[in-house]
Amino acid sequence: MKAKRKRHAAEFKGKVALEGLKGQKTISEISAEYGIHSTQISQWKTQLKDGITDIFGSRRSKGQQEQEAMEATLYE
Repeated sequence: MKAKRKRHAAEFKGKVALEGLKGQKTISEISAEYGIHSTQISQWKTQLKDGITDIFGSRRSKGQQEQEAMEATLYE
């Protein structure tokens, strides 16, 4: 019989990845505390690092982007 894969919520992934980025505990300690493989924690840390640039990189709001897209079609 196959074991079912665990599905973790985004909040949980963020919490674990952020704890790994802080560096106060080793990956092994975090892995033992939450019962998650160390490779998975490293992957979540990488995703968090990559996602931070998206969060802080785009200063334009969605409304501004839609407005610019509409203006572009009107000018065509």
